[in-house]
Amino acid sequence: MNISEIKPGIRYVGVNDRTTTRFEGLWSLPYGVSYNSYLLLGDKVALMDTVEESFGSRFLQNIERELDGRTIDYLIVNHMEPDHSSSVQMLRRVYPDMRIVGNAKTLQMLAGYYGIADNTLEVKEGDTLDLGGGLSLAFYFAPMVHWPEVMVSYCPEHRTLFSADAFGTFGTLDGGITDSQVRLDHYWDEMRRYYACIVGKYGVPVQKALAKLGTLPIETICSTHGPVWQREIPRVLDIYDRLSRYAGERGVVLAYGSMYGNTEQLADEIARALAAQGVGPITVYNLSTADISHVLRDVFRYDTLIVGSPTYNGELFPEVEGLLQKLAARNIPQRNFACFGSYTWAGAAVKKLQAFAEQMKWNTPCSAVEMKQGYSHAACAESCRRLAGEVAAMLK
Repeated sequence: MNISEIKPGIRYVGVNDRTTTRFEGLWSLPYGVSYNSYLLLGDKVALMDTVEESFGSRFLQNIERELDGRTIDYLIVNHMEPDHSSSVQMLRRVYPDMRIVGNAKTLQMLAGYYGIADNTLEVKEGDTLDLGGGLSLAFYFAPMVHWPEVMVSYCPEHRTLFSADAFGTFGTLDGGITDSQVRLDHYWDEMRRYYACIVGKYGVPVQKALAKLGTLPIETICSTHGPVWQREIPRVLDIYDRLSRYAGERGVVLAYGSMYGNTEQLADEIARALAAQGVGPITVYNLSTADISHVLRDVFRYDTLIVGSPTYNGELFPEVEGLLQKLAARNIPQRNFACFGSYTWAGAAVKKLQAFAEQMKWNTPCSAVEMKQGYSHAACAESCRRLAGEVAAMLK
């Protein structure tokens, strides 16, 4: 068995990155990440996207092994982000006659990033490229999923979609390539985290792309990150549909900042009161220590967010403010929201949290909990129980 053969004439030539610790310099990679690229071997040879340039020599070895002496006729560029395009210059030197295929925005970026403007082929929506040998490609635009030039390529003979970053996930491909060859349990949360961090702002364009691609018979999805999807395509499409509609599952994310532990005690009291009301699942994050990508993932996943903050120099605690900025940037249109806070001599945090929720047009029927100075069970427990009861009633 040739493990790299996905379908007859379609080979995997991507690489694994277990070295980079921050994707885009921002998002943690506990399971690493794969940069996926594919060869289509018809009478003509097409390479689908490239990989991050620091893995260029390994990438070239993978290509040469599958080509077995042939050359590359076309390089299809579905997405110009450098983790998928930065090996283009190296490939052009090795295969000088290779023609680069992209749409008008792709070709403008190709010139802007790499100074390449010759021997290119511009394609438009619905155009096709016949590779011979029973293989062809059709091109469909998917702008703002998640860059403006993004397109996808579809091989009708094998009902295979090359989907750029769509349906991708963090995590290397350990051993196998398809979803029937690798252990999948961690990929589902990594897919949600990838979507929330990278694609999350662009729910409307994703919905448009899903509607367009829904007209195609698809048996294989070849994304640029993560497994090749075959067996699990219905689950993958369902996750992307829910995330891009911002449709949260029932559950609570409770995220807080705390300087000296008093606001943290409020968070614990509220979490226990929620559990006593039968609310769940409940995920609690201390924003001073939490991986923010995990918080964003779970805010996308669950329908209710409770945020707590001390007043800090008349403002929100900085890590709380940072979370709110990231949520606002992702245009999440609907969530249930409640808040709590603390202060020593002049309160501001609760008002700012309430103003944020109003700005986001979220559902905010619950009374805030506001604590002056230190935590005590006698002074705070009743208001925490009241908040938990209001959240429980809202969720019912």
